[in-house]
Amino acid sequence: MKVLVIGSGAREHALCRSMSLDPDVSALHCAPGNAGIAEVAELHAVDALDGAAVAALAKSLEADLVVVGPEAPLVAGVADAVRAAGIPVFGPSGEAAQLEGSKAFAKDVMAGAGVPTARSYVCTTPAEVDVALDAFGAPYVVKDDGLAAGKGVVVTDDVDAARAHANACERVVIEEFLDGPEVSLFAITDGETVVPLQPAQDFKRALDGDAGPNTGGMGAYSPLPWADPKLVQEVLDTVLQPTVDEMKRRGTPFSGLLYAGLAITGRGIRVIEFNARFGDPETQVVLARLATPLTGVLLAAANGTLADLEPLRWSDDAAVTVVIASHNYPGTPRTGDPITGLDEVAAQDAPSAYVLHAGTKRDGENGAVLSAGGRVLSVTATGGDLTQARERAYAAVSRIGLDGSQHRTDIAAKAAAES
Repeated sequence: MKVLVIGSGAREHALCRSMSLDPDVSALHCAPGNAGIAEVAELHAVDALDGAAVAALAKSLEADLVVVGPEAPLVAGVADAVRAAGIPVFGPSGEAAQLEGSKAFAKDVMAGAGVPTARSYVCTTPAEVDVALDAFGAPYVVKDDGLAAGKGVVVTDDVDAARAHANACERVVIEEFLDGPEVSLFAITDGETVVPLQPAQDFKRALDGDAGPNTGGMGAYSPLPWADPKLVQEVLDTVLQPTVDEMKRRGTPFSGLLYAGLAITGRGIRVIEFNARFGDPETQVVLARLATPLTGVLLAAANGTLADLEPLRWSDDAAVTVVIASHNYPGTPRTGDPITGLDEVAAQDAPSAYVLHAGTKRDGENGAVLSAGGRVLSVTATGGDLTQARERAYAAVSRIGLDGSQHRTDIAAKAAAES
C-alpha cells in the first residue's frame, strides 16, 4: 500500500513510525511532516487545511490510504475532499468531526445517546456565564466551545479567572467539576463497528505534581495498572458504541478515531470530552504497545470492513512518553534553538527508547535539527513494566540538549510506584 499521512506533530511521527514497520506499506508519504518524520517518510509541502490540495496530492501519489492526523483539517472537511476524490481516508467528515470541533455539539450528542457526562451550561453572554459559575461553584471548569489546541480549558478556584476566560470566548461550556483519575481511551470505528484500543493516561499540566497551566499534554503512559480490567468493555458499552450509533442515527456517521477523555468518578465513568483523532501524547504510548500492523486496521475503518478483522494483538510491555517542550511553553514558545543528542539516543537507547519529533525542522544551511514549536519532542520508551519504561525514557531524555527546554520528571511515577 501507498499511504499519505497529513500533519506535522509527534502523533503523525508515531503513526508514520508504526506504518514504516508494516510490511504491507510499500511507500510512505507525509505532508507537511517534520525533521523526524523525514527519516521514515517522503515529505511534501501542502496546506493541511486545504482539502482540494490534499486530495490532489493524494491522487498524484496514487495513495491507497490517506490518514488525516490533526483536528483542524478534520473539522475543515479535508477528509470529505479526499473521499470525494475516491480515495480511502481514515478520519471523520467535517460534520462528524464537530464532536471535537464544538463542545456544545458533543454535549447534545451525548444527551441523545444517553452517555454519562458532566452537567453543563452553554453560555454566550456574560450574564449566562455568571449564572453558570454560580450554579456549579468552585472548582470552576470553563471550556472554549471551539478548537483551542488543547489549551482552551481552564480549571480554577478563582471565579475572576474563570469569568475572564469565559468572556474571552465567543461561546463556552461551563460544567461541574469531575473528581477522580482521568483516562484516555481511543477507538477505531467505521461508523458501525467499534474497536477499542488500550487505555492510556496523559498529563495535561505543565509542571510536576500537576501544577502550572494546561498544555496539549506533557507525557503519557500505558497500560494503567490501577484501572479495573473491565474498564474498556464498560466504556465500549456505555460511551463509544452508543455515540457511534447516535451519530449514524443523526445521518452523520463517524468513521475514524473516536477519542474519549474520561473521568473515573465516585459515581462512575463520565465523559470529559470527545476528540475526533488520535490524541497526542497518548498515541505515542498506545502505538508502542500495538502488535497488530496498524495500516490494515486504518484501511478497514476507511473501507467499512472493521467487523471482518481479527482481534487486535497487544504487547505485554509498558510504554512511557516524556514531552520535551520549548522555553515558555504553553505561552509563546521560543523556536529556532538547535537540538543535540538525537544521534546518541539512536545509538545507545534504541530500540527500547526512541525520539518522536513534534515541533522540529532542519536548518537549510547545516542540516541541524532546530526547535519549531511549543512541544518539540516526545521521548518514548518501552519496558517490562512502567518502572523500566520510565527509566529508559528518562535516560534518553538526559542525552538530549535544547536550550531553555522543560519537561516533567514525574510522568507515570505514581502508577509505577503502585504497580
